[in-house]
Amino acid sequence: MGFARTCSVALVGVEGVVVEVQADLEPGVAAFTLVGLPDKSLTESRDRVRAAVVNSGAAWPQKKLTVGLSPASVPKSGSGFDLAVAAAVLGAAERIDPRVLADIVMIGELGLDGRVRPVRGILPAVLAAADSGYEQVVVPECSAAEAALVPGVSVLGVRSLRQLIAVLTDEPVPEEEPDEHGRPDPLMAGLRMPGTGAATGMHSMGAAQYDNGHDLADVVGQHSARTAMEVAAAGGHHLFLEGPPGAGKTMLAERMPAVLPRLTREESLEVTAVHSVAGLLPPGKPLIDTAPYCAPHHSATMQALVGGGQGVARPGAVSLAHRGILFLDETPEFGSQTLDALRQPLEAGHVVIARSAGVVRFPARFLMVLAANPCPCGRFSQRDTLCECPPSVIRRYQARLSGPLLDRVDLRVEVDRVTRSQLIERGARGESTATVAERVRAARERAAARLVGTPWRTNSEVPGRELRSRWHAVPGAMEEAERNLERGVLTARGIDRVLRVAWTVADLVGHDRPDAVDVALALQLRTGVPRGVPMAIGALT
Repeated sequence: MGFARTCSVALVGVEGVVVEVQADLEPGVAAFTLVGLPDKSLTESRDRVRAAVVNSGAAWPQKKLTVGLSPASVPKSGSGFDLAVAAAVLGAAERIDPRVLADIVMIGELGLDGRVRPVRGILPAVLAAADSGYEQVVVPECSAAEAALVPGVSVLGVRSLRQLIAVLTDEPVPEEEPDEHGRPDPLMAGLRMPGTGAATGMHSMGAAQYDNGHDLADVVGQHSARTAMEVAAAGGHHLFLEGPPGAGKTMLAERMPAVLPRLTREESLEVTAVHSVAGLLPPGKPLIDTAPYCAPHHSATMQALVGGGQGVARPGAVSLAHRGILFLDETPEFGSQTLDALRQPLEAGHVVIARSAGVVRFPARFLMVLAANPCPCGRFSQRDTLCECPPSVIRRYQARLSGPLLDRVDLRVEVDRVTRSQLIERGARGESTATVAERVRAARERAAARLVGTPWRTNSEVPGRELRSRWHAVPGAMEEAERNLERGVLTARGIDRVLRVAWTVADLVGHDRPDAVDVALALQLRTGVPRGVPMAIGALT
């Protein structure tokens, strides 16, 4: 009779639960039983583990074998338990000293030849192990850099089960060829980086790095839209850009991540954990330290947008955009139910998804940018007579964006068609990304100093009641906004959002608190009605 145990991690969303993997050998007819609420992919590990052990040169025990996964009440899925199951079986068979295995967490999939393959969610799994007091972790070699992001944990990256056996038994470690297929396949096809053209999957999303040569100076004209984008980036406010095709809406959205400050260490770990679970970490860059950008195609389903799927739910676009930008181009083309599903994460900053396999919670605090044409043909405006869309068609098209969703958008700007004179005029280019990013960084620092000791980081997160009771605008500054509330132009939520935007404008121009001009600009950005104030932050400083 032999017994051994080691540990692995079960992921529930982006949170991990340490699972004890126990192997028991008893005399009897040779059999392999796996218990502890495994799913189908985990049940299939019996065949993978048996083949991997034999092909690694170890003898498979010809006895009654029972492998238990504890706690049994936690659903377990995926192939990441293979390595721990194999090690526990070899410990019960006394090929490895069972005492060596007891305090090690092992995560990895086994190929039939014994190679250790990468799995999703290495970072949150190792974080869970560290939180539970474990200090030694074994992972696939290509995931070792990701696991090493967790402080206080000793990480061993192995290429094969042979190497693991050799390390644990103090034998010479055999050489193995590196795995050329190092990373797992992405959960969702159709990756696209900004500016690389159309995507080929159901929708496009990408996490990443935006030092790609795109600059705000490339955007011609659009002073109102540029100001709104700067205010949105400084305060974390949601933005709606409406205008004809080719006016620069997508160009502005693609350049927003470079304007946002770099992520803090805590934010980087949050974002990296989500992308690790989704299998979308950029190769060779285990830590995402810049704001992610996610641009789903308008045909994306509700599950693709907010998360879901069969079995254990996977993160959707709103979670992949956590601490970054969610850009919905051609917003009226999205399904109405899909868009309305955004209302809850916009308010809460997270998504809770209930499935038969359990309830998962994904972070989803993102900056949403909506872009839309004014009508199906895109040429409707007060100054354009080329539009041939009937008024009823225009009303139906614009009604696809529900009032409750738009009420959660702080900034609404009309993007005008670029004129010939603007295109050919020398010196018509606006400020560069570096200039705007510096103002945004300074504004965020002012907001952070004001909000120190509170759970909020940006102005958009502060509840209206806190703004009204703790941080007051200049006396009389809110009179115009209050009159708009009385006339029904603004809702109660809307006036709170105007006040938040006014604080962001004040932070950008260096005011201690919002004055009447700051509130007037916030009202203009919210309602689209001119208020007689300059639409450029530089003109207000």
